[in-house]
Amino acid sequence: MKTILCYGDSLTWGYDAETQDRHPLDVRWPSVLQSLLGDGVEVIAEGLNGRTTAFDDHLAAADRNGASVLPTILMTHAPLDLVILMLGANDMKPFICGHAIGAKQGMQRLINLVRLHPYPFGAAAPEVLIVSPPALSETADPDFAAIFSGGVEQSQMLASFYSDLADLEDCGFFDAGSVARTSPTDGVHLDADNTRAIGKGLEPIVRMMLGI
Repeated sequence: MKTILCYGDSLTWGYDAETQDRHPLDVRWPSVLQSLLGDGVEVIAEGLNGRTTAFDDHLAAADRNGASVLPTILMTHAPLDLVILMLGANDMKPFICGHAIGAKQGMQRLINLVRLHPYPFGAAAPEVLIVSPPALSETADPDFAAIFSGGVEQSQMLASFYSDLADLEDCGFFDAGSVARTSPTDGVHLDADNTRAIGKGLEPIVRMMLGI
């Protein structure tokens, strides 16, 4: 049995831009990936609305700093064969970071945490797959437009930064923007077709990385 951890934000949690609720379980991209990979693989979805790569959000009711929470999650689900990291969209908030280069540095921190974690029973560190989230889009929603002010342009740089980082760190890389687009309803989240598309798009690279 191979075990995959999907560590992400609301795009992994399954936030529905249209209903402002959660997509049904079978629609969310980790579930789609699970169904395509079959019974020989366990796909664990660890998504939290508002999660960042490595930045604090003191307005939140939960710890949204992905770097501070990740070690506990790694220990909880060990042993792991692959960790999929899809974060960075929330880093685009100007009061969080506001710059794609900051998200890249945060992603670097997450990679280090995965690789240097003291896994129980001497288990080896899992492989890492970096996923660049789809770029933000323009929206008429006044709150989301203000919260992510300047984020559209910055988010368009994430795929290039993350691709370079993956090459440097010998990680897998997938640009979710190659198969999915954020909804103009709020400029951040995904409709059902686009979240499914990410799960489908990830299948080939996950199979390659796990040798299945």
